[in-house]
Amino acid sequence: MTTILQVVPALEAGGVERGTLEIGQAVADAGHRSLVMSAGGRMVPELERQGSEHFAWPIGNKSPWTFRLVRPLRRFLQQQRVDVIDVRSRMPAWVVWRAWSRMPAATRPRLVTSVHGFNSVNRYSEILTRGERVVTVSETLRRFLLEQYPRLDEQRIEVIHRGVDTREYNPGFRPSPSWVAQWEEAFPQLHLRHVLTLPGRITRLKGHFDGLDILQGLLQRSIPAHLLVVGGTDPRKKDYQRELQGRISELGLASHVTFTGQRSDLREILASSNAVLSISSQPESFGRTTLEALSLGRPVLGYDHGGVGEQLAQLLPEGLIPAGHTQRAVERLAEWAKRSPPHPRWPHSWDLDSMCQRTLALYGKIAER
Repeated sequence: MTTILQVVPALEAGGVERGTLEIGQAVADAGHRSLVMSAGGRMVPELERQGSEHFAWPIGNKSPWTFRLVRPLRRFLQQQRVDVIDVRSRMPAWVVWRAWSRMPAATRPRLVTSVHGFNSVNRYSEILTRGERVVTVSETLRRFLLEQYPRLDEQRIEVIHRGVDTREYNPGFRPSPSWVAQWEEAFPQLHLRHVLTLPGRITRLKGHFDGLDILQGLLQRSIPAHLLVVGGTDPRKKDYQRELQGRISELGLASHVTFTGQRSDLREILASSNAVLSISSQPESFGRTTLEALSLGRPVLGYDHGGVGEQLAQLLPEGLIPAGHTQRAVERLAEWAKRSPPHPRWPHSWDLDSMCQRTLALYGKIAER
């Protein structure tokens, strides 16, 4: 039995945290011992139900005081007989590195660092390139690390795409009749409209202004389009939301745009959409929502950069357009609205089971060393 320790700042509801639970369950289901160290959070009960052990340490606090954990962590690794550490964030990586690097090479665990996003390029971020194996979630992120950190040996990098649970996300999924009834009652303005869903938090990076340009172009072509913005607003982004609302009023689009706020039923919303937009102004390292929509069989139009570009290139190349080319987006979406849209490739290999098995294989291989 192998003992795997994953280290993250906290277990709140986020992409990295969800992946931590998924890998933890896979480790436990395979008969190994799954440990997770974090400051805690809403997802801890679920983690423990799935068979992992949680250790509450404030290892993600961005403070010099956090380095007081180095010696206790070294003892912890020895006492728990940890075979592999997978650290998934920068501050925890610094603490882990200081503890790990001072252990005898013959007895210390193997070290994996996982990079999930385009972090700022500096010495603080460089710590995530020091693992004996460095996991990235996309080829784009792999290239980014090699370009920005020339001392990183490309042989140490392992690309393991994140995956979706195809039992939950597949073209055969249909929202329940009760959900449909409640949805139609809550949002009657969507009735008989061509719904374009733009999921994600209300931040400038998500491309809402491009979405408005696309919406306006479709309306000018007599397409009964409606832009559905699904995501919450950080209190710090209220000024941006006011700016966005001002632009909507200026363009006369108030009756064609709906903000749902944060929702827990995104799967049903995506499955009910005519098309999904992935038009972030900057490349995303992966883009899980895009993959969820594609797995549900929904056509996705997205900018050709980052992880989203990789997904569409394999699963729906018809959905790719150059970043910022909103007029081309209008032309493509208008064509889809007037004729049957293309169907994403199915089945595909970007699934949860493949992600977990590849990660377990990496752990097993490095532990054998």
